[in-house]
Amino acid sequence: GDPLMPHLVILYTPNLETRTDLTALARALADTMIAQRDDAGAPVFPVGGTRVLAYPAAHFAVADGSGDHGFIYMTLRMARGRSAAVHKRVGDALAATTQAHCAPLLAAYHVGITVQIDEGAEVFNARIGNLHALFDAKKD
Repeated sequence: GDPLMPHLVILYTPNLETRTDLTALARALADTMIAQRDDAGAPVFPVGGTRVLAYPAAHFAVADGSGDHGFIYMTLRMARGRSAAVHKRVGDALAATTQAHCAPLLAAYHVGITVQIDEGAEVFNARIGNLHALFDAKKD
């Protein structure tokens, strides 16, 4: 199985849905993840295991309530074992993609954006699906 669990979750205030294309952001972040290479030049994330999911907050409060402010919180979870250099490269790349996508939003609106990478090992992790087989077959 894939030990890398490359799942990027985006939580956002729903007041941003009319101000930026969050599906396009998710696609850009997935493409950024797929493009990442480790210290040996190998892909950090398998294509079939790369998933970016974005969720609007049902309820939210941002800053002091003085305006219609927005917030985007992104967290990427990776398994242990990658070098600090890989963590920094991946984080810098995700931040750059986010900055580029959100530049028009930030120019017109007050928004906080956080990009974090966490690593750890689950105590249990079952995987059920057929996405890896689809993309592994395309390599032939």
